[in-house]
Amino acid sequence: MSRTLDTTAAGAPRARRLRPSAGRQHHAGPLTYVLLGLAALVSLFPLYWNLVAASHTGERVVKAPAPLLPGPRLFDNLSFAWNQVDMGEALVNTTIVAGLVALSTVLFSTLAGFAFAKLPFRGRSALLALVVATMTIPPQLSVIPLYQIITDLGWVDQLQSVVLPSLVAAFGVFFMRQFLIEALPVELVEAARMDGAHSLRIIWHVVFPVARPAMAVLGMLVFVQAWNDFFWPFIALTPDGNPTLQVALAGLGAGNHTVDQAVVLTGALISTLPLLLVFAVLGKHIVGGITAGAVKN
Repeated sequence: MSRTLDTTAAGAPRARRLRPSAGRQHHAGPLTYVLLGLAALVSLFPLYWNLVAASHTGERVVKAPAPLLPGPRLFDNLSFAWNQVDMGEALVNTTIVAGLVALSTVLFSTLAGFAFAKLPFRGRSALLALVVATMTIPPQLSVIPLYQIITDLGWVDQLQSVVLPSLVAAFGVFFMRQFLIEALPVELVEAARMDGAHSLRIIWHVVFPVARPAMAVLGMLVFVQAWNDFFWPFIALTPDGNPTLQVALAGLGAGNHTVDQAVVLTGALISTLPLLLVFAVLGKHIVGGITAGAVKN
């Protein structure tokens, strides 16, 4: 009995000695801040040069050496780019398209991801493999069938021709499924069912709160992708009809024989500013969603 007590007493101080080191925080050194500062400068330089190019004439932009300081024509180029093509309508159309695509993708991907992660049904693995396999299909293969469908429906140059083919994405389904496998305990779902909750209530009160960080990340990724999408909107829409920003930029700065690169870069600057605003407002939540679950207790 005394040996057992001695062993326990001797082991307790050793456990206490290990606890402070487990929760110790490591502080970054000066080299870390220097490297992070350089990475930030490299990442921000293209945006800065876009602003510089938008403040010069087209002749100065293409002339070597390239300008590195802002010029005097920023507001003139902004006014010309805004009025040459209907940038206001394009901005509204892009916001509608990107918002609807992001909302629908997050909703359907969360529902499908929950089904693949926690609901047992026959053929689940085969169906998931089929969904993931669709990511290997080049989008160019679906252009002709999609264009025939929207032509038969009379949707050419209509926003629904861009929104409906993008209501859900295989990447979103796989992303949400992987997140919910780890983040949502199956016991929580079973407890909700034992309390009499039906499927919709479980999804609303259990699945959505748990999946909120991943939904925020997926929504931001899909929103940016839909905002910058050019290939299919350029086919389904026209610059003079119902253009998105990327389609409008395709007809920007065109003259008789040359393209004014300064005006084109000014339009690109206009199309980038809303994304920067969204990230400035929601950046904290996005970063929190990305890091959620990275550290396990």
